[in-house]
Amino acid sequence: MNRKIGIILTAILCAMYIAARFWRLTESCLWFDEIFSVHASTHSWNSILAFVAQDLIHPPLFYLLLKLWTGIGGEDLYWLRLLPVIFSIAALVPFLLLMRELKQERFVTLLALFLIAFNGSLIKYAQEVRMYSLLMCISLFSIWLFSRYFIKGKGLLPLIIINIIMVYSHYFGWFVVVSEVAAIAIFQRIKIRAILIMFGSTLLAFLPWAVVVIGYARAGAEVGQNIGWMQKPMPANIVQLILSLVEPFYFATSNAVPYSIYKVSLPTLLIVATALILFCVKWNRNKTSSASEPLWMLIIFAAMPVLIAFIASWLMPYSIWGTRHLIVIFVPLAIILAISLCEVEQNKLRISLLSLVVLFTGYAFFLTTQREITEYSWCIWEPDIVTARETGPGKIYVFEDLVGYHFWYAAKLHGMADRGPIKAVNIDGLTEDKAYFLPRGFDDVQTINVAEINDEWLFIAYRAKEADPTKQPLKTFLDRGYRIKYQRADDAVAEKAILVYLEK
Repeated sequence: MNRKIGIILTAILCAMYIAARFWRLTESCLWFDEIFSVHASTHSWNSILAFVAQDLIHPPLFYLLLKLWTGIGGEDLYWLRLLPVIFSIAALVPFLLLMRELKQERFVTLLALFLIAFNGSLIKYAQEVRMYSLLMCISLFSIWLFSRYFIKGKGLLPLIIINIIMVYSHYFGWFVVVSEVAAIAIFQRIKIRAILIMFGSTLLAFLPWAVVVIGYARAGAEVGQNIGWMQKPMPANIVQLILSLVEPFYFATSNAVPYSIYKVSLPTLLIVATALILFCVKWNRNKTSSASEPLWMLIIFAAMPVLIAFIASWLMPYSIWGTRHLIVIFVPLAIILAISLCEVEQNKLRISLLSLVVLFTGYAFFLTTQREITEYSWCIWEPDIVTARETGPGKIYVFEDLVGYHFWYAAKLHGMADRGPIKAVNIDGLTEDKAYFLPRGFDDVQTINVAEINDEWLFIAYRAKEADPTKQPLKTFLDRGYRIKYQRADDAVAEKAILVYLEK
């Protein structure tokens, strides 16, 4: 390919990559985990580390960066979402440097860039106010620097520094570090001492944070509360991960929506699987160990984190399996797929497979443009706060930590912290989603026994299939002599967001 044409096409794909991450950036409101991120960032510099450490399951770097970010531009939704987008865009730099280091042909680079530009999971996590796009970006810097060390024996110190940053971004960053140690142990044992120094230096730098987190765990913070709801990886979970690795544009944002657009993802999976099989046959036929080492390195980066997460999830009391955590494997796998597609020997078959990948990606984009905006119940609770302010006096009672945390954040934004929310408990027949719980060390949402409630006016907010006065929690209040003065039930995905104004 002509160098000038290659540069132009790379620039066009980079622009499309960026545009995909800005598209519909503020379509949905902040959800529970994003609110936690913003909440953490509002703490003082003296208290933010303690607040994050009590959560146990994430290191602090993203929250510290978000604190700096909100200090500059506040808590506007677009501004908040812009930070993870910037990290996702920054990931283009190590990606292109990695492809140059691996000496891949221009067309392979373009195809790999195409695959990651429109991957639904990568777009979704580029727009979420969480640490996942930061993890992807830093892990790519790590893989690039490691490839330099692997191929040229240069740059151990920068690799150590970036790996320290990576493990302070997310604990799954350690799986990338372990992959680097494994690659050296398998292919270049002469460098094993140096790579163990890298591992030891990263571990030493991480120990202060580990000590703080262990201290909170011993003080009673139970990690099961954080991840006890996560499923151990079964065949269905593995299939879901595989589909997410190849699915263009679409990502399931809730269990209430289809996990995949199967008429796109399954044919796409069949296409790349065909290319992979043909490539493996060709590779096995033309074995050249020195030339294959960089490719094996990519395979280790794509496979090792999955293997570790799978084994750990079955051996430990709680599962750690999750697509968002495994974001570190998406780019290495995309490069492998791009190499496989470009190495198909039969010219007509190669062109056909590449054309089908592009056509199905275009079809996925068309389907995405036709998709209606998904309204989740938590996106209705902020307008409900405004409705409560306009309807009348009275505190707001909720019955789940999920609802309570969203109402608390909405109340804070609209200057209604004195109105609640208050969590009412001990209502027969009510259960709540254990995947959500109020942050440790946070007591702005008071918990009260429903029997203690005797307000003259009050609001109750909850989610249910319908606003039925014969069902909980509304039934309890009607049985206690309250009358419905105002009621609204807004349709959301698989449920309704219900706000009821009661008087006694």
